[in-house]
Amino acid sequence: MDLKGIYPAVTTPFAGDGCVSIPRLRENMARYNKTRIAGYVLNGSTGESVLLRWAEIERVWEAAREEGAPGKILIAGTAAESTAETIEHTNRAASIGCDLALVRTPHYFKPQMTPDALTAFYLRVADAAKIPVMIYSVPIYTQLKLKADVVGRVASHPNIIGMKDSSGDLQGVTEILAVVPKSFQLLVGAVSALHESLQKGGAGAILAVACAFPEMCVEAYEASRAGDSARAVSVQKRLVTAASLFGPKYGNAGLKYVMDCVGYYGGPPRPPLLPVDDAAKRELDAMLASVVSEAVAGD
Repeated sequence: MDLKGIYPAVTTPFAGDGCVSIPRLRENMARYNKTRIAGYVLNGSTGESVLLRWAEIERVWEAAREEGAPGKILIAGTAAESTAETIEHTNRAASIGCDLALVRTPHYFKPQMTPDALTAFYLRVADAAKIPVMIYSVPIYTQLKLKADVVGRVASHPNIIGMKDSSGDLQGVTEILAVVPKSFQLLVGAVSALHESLQKGGAGAILAVACAFPEMCVEAYEASRAGDSARAVSVQKRLVTAASLFGPKYGNAGLKYVMDCVGYYGGPPRPPLLPVDDAAKRELDAMLASVVSEAVAGD
């Protein structure tokens, strides 16, 4: 499976009553289908995965499978804290027709998540999974970072085909790429790391900012792959400006507000997350105006 390209970390749309809105998901997917993204990631951090019931998650996967364009890869976040439940959800995703499982590190018992424990977890999941597995390091939320020694130990498993690294640590990316097989595909989750990771051998990126600006993310990716570093860095800087507000500052609520502004359906986050207030909206509006004007000037 060739994972090269850009994947939006798709948001989960909620209706006014707080329920998952499958019609709105279909609307967003139909718009993404017209872009040059390589596929979609459902039920990741940006999808508010930990706030969803598994019955809701399965409905999201089913709708995405039905709506997804041919040739675009559907990646499902299937992680749970236990190995057995992760396997169960991974194989449920397989039965629905998802192409690949994105498996976040278990982290609740952080002191016991030693390199040996993490290695055993991923190898057992990969042994039992009916679709390929991508390991997922997102230390901003888990406080647990997958380092090169663990990645190197699991990367040779035939059913573990890649990794999403959301640490933003380019030195760590370099260390990982030095110890994995050439067939192992690394995608970054921080747009600030996109260009340099591609230059070091990365395959692409899974990005929250791509939910609102998919074509701009693809433009940065394609410029980098074509060797146009000046263009790649210029576009990436605009995306970093946006992404800086979608991270710890305003999170998914900020991203969803901007999606509403640019024609996608963002809608509210799910409690306990709060929607952005008026002051945040003004800052996000200013960011959006700046990013758009810079894009026009750059063209």
